[in-house]
Formats: sequence, structure tokens, C-alpha cells
Amino acid sequence: MIFDIYEKLDCPEEVIKHCQVVEKRALTLARNFSLQVDMDLIKNGALLHDVGRCQSNDIYHAIVGAKILEKMEFSPELTRIVERHIGAGIPPQEALELGLPPKDYTPQTLEEKIVAHADNLVHNQEEVGLKFVLKKWKKRLGAEHPSLNRLKRLHQEVAGSDFL
Repeated sequence: MIFDIYEKLDCPEEVIKHCQVVEKRALTLARNFSLQVDMDLIKNGALLHDVGRCQSNDIYHAIVGAKILEKMEFSPELTRIVERHIGAGIPPQEALELGLPPKDYTPQTLEEKIVAHADNLVHNQEEVGLKFVLKKWKKRLGAEHPSLNRLKRLHQEVAGSDFL
């Protein structure tokens, strides 16, 4: 069913492949988790997290994806994973600065955090470690950007010392 959605939306093959690698990474992170998480929600969230890339390749793809899923009447839990998966989360003030609708795009549930961070740990279709991601973000955003600390905290919460 999920791949039917991508086909219907004429989504690029590289986006689909990326989502499959994120699914694998997210399920690995979730299996290492000592708390109870919804594995089906994580799987589907990972597979659909970039559905908005069928229509947008910028930061808005998360909002576009959430709207696509809302229109298709997916659960609010799945829709929120898609909406909040960007980076390590975007607080309301940064959202305004980025031109996003004023809202908190920070992952809240364990499932949201796992999918968001699994996405961080996949570059295109390749699994990467935290050091790679930190270097990439520092280059793009600057060494003092607050998202770097959010990334480190998110990593500690969902991956611990694994996947460095």
C-alpha cells in the first residue's frame, strides 16, 4: 500500500530507496530501545517520512507530506512523524525564521524521535554515523547552530553510544 502511494504520486526512485534505508535504520534503533514503542508506526513512519518529496525538495517537504497523509486519512500519529522528522526538530522561533508556519516541529514521541534520527543517520541511501552528520550540519549551518546540540541530545536518547 505504501509503495502504491509513491507510485500514485510519481515519486522519484531515489526517495523511495532512501525511505527504505531509513526504515531499516529506524527499526534497528527501535529494537535497541528498552522502552515500549510501536514498531508498525515506526516502520510506516520511516517509509512515509519523505512522501512530501514527491512534490517539494526543500524544508517544506515535511509539511507537504503531512498534508498528503491527512488528505489520505492516515492516523494523526503517522502524520506527526512526517511533519516533525526534519533534522533534530525545529522549535517555533526557528520555524518562523525559516519561513515555516509558526509551530513546534520538534519530535515528541519515541516513535517520532526514532524516525527523525534514523533519517539523520542516512545520507541519500547510505547509513552514516553521528560524526558524519555533525560535520555535515556544521558545514551547512555553522558550528554554533542550536540544532547541533538538539542532534546530540536526540542521538543520546535514541541511540546512546551506538552508531557513532
